[in-house]
Amino acid sequence: MPAPRTVLLTGAAGGLGTLMRELLPPYGYRLRLFDERPVPDAPDAITAPLADREALRAAVRGVDAIIHLAGISLEASFDQILRANIEGVHQLYEAAREEGVRRVVFASSNHAVGFTPRPADGSAAIGIGTPRRPDTFYGLSKGFGEDLASLYHDLHGIETVSLRIGSCFPEPTSVRMLSIWLSPADCARLLHAALTAEYVGHTVAYASSANTRLWWDLSTARALGYEPQDDSEPYAAALIAAQGELDPDDPAHAHLGGAFCTDPPRWPH
Repeated sequence: MPAPRTVLLTGAAGGLGTLMRELLPPYGYRLRLFDERPVPDAPDAITAPLADREALRAAVRGVDAIIHLAGISLEASFDQILRANIEGVHQLYEAAREEGVRRVVFASSNHAVGFTPRPADGSAAIGIGTPRRPDTFYGLSKGFGEDLASLYHDLHGIETVSLRIGSCFPEPTSVRMLSIWLSPADCARLLHAALTAEYVGHTVAYASSANTRLWWDLSTARALGYEPQDDSEPYAAALIAAQGELDPDDPAHAHLGGAFCTDPPRWPH
């Protein structure tokens, strides 16, 4: 697939969207920005909720691909998750179908499999084939998004890469994050690979940097052409000195989803 020129970036005012607004254009993309909140320093951004079908369809019209980051990125009530993450992603795919957009990159999450036990040191990495075990309504919505992407590929030929993102911040902020950290630069590399890979059908891939303490298998992401360059290990000594090693008997450390597997789930993920 030729490199898209114009890409719709939903959730452009959010934390990840803000990072990608800076890092994606050097790859040759012209970004069209969409968010229900105003996007700072972007007077041409489209400000509307995903529920606004006409605004969303206008945003999708004429783009080569979509990066869908919009929605609630932490746990909330089921009604809130339903509107933003379930109905919202359905509206997005309907707009893509109506306007003939053929490639979507969907921001899924490790929380779709959050109740998967955390790998012990030296054990096999978690693969894409592990059964879904959502840890929250949020994680449940990401599993729905993956299935919706699969359906729209089979019914309508829209290709999607669903990226199960760990934690994308400028640097890891917890010991758990040493295993799931995705540096902003690697995130841009992965999005570029997902946008330009030849044929993806519906591909699910874990999204993180090449961390020494990595918990999951990046082979599916690498097959797209992703070559991560960063590793969280330089941050490990300071984080462990401040927070201690992960305790497998602590419910917040026993599963892949971390504190999202506790009641009530807490942020950050």
